[in-house]
Amino acid sequence: MRGLHLLVWLLALTWLVPTASSASNVRLVKVLPHFMDRQGRVALNPSLYERDAYQAYLRAHPAERGGLRFEVQWKSRELTHLTLKVELRGNQGKRGTTASLEQPVRQSGLFSNWSRATLEGDAYAKFGELSAWRATLWDGDKLLAEQKSFLW
Repeated sequence: MRGLHLLVWLLALTWLVPTASSASNVRLVKVLPHFMDRQGRVALNPSLYERDAYQAYLRAHPAERGGLRFEVQWKSRELTHLTLKVELRGNQGKRGTTASLEQPVRQSGLFSNWSRATLEGDAYAKFGELSAWRATLWDGDKLLAEQKSFLW
């Protein structure tokens, strides 16, 4: 009986002790790259169907694009102040281009958070066509989570 109590106590302590690494509690759920028009819109109406239709239109009409917006959904149980970095690879004609977007993010939602990173104006005009991207979450200089496109 005494051994059973000891086993229950050990299991309870194991369950109550927080994990040593917070990296396992941080993850990128979804990264949505969207073209923006010259007015900064990714859709004309607030519906997923309309957004997808407008994105197809902007893909077919590059002269009407004004930038790129990355909408990133992420989760963190413990850390509230992180840095979101989005690295981009593209091309301007036959010349390869790169760009990097970085911004601090704060936890605002109970279950998950959404953050945005945008490339627009002259920086977008110099960048050209998007080929690949990689989104990462950092705590100082420690990489916590990563999600990347197929061609990265």
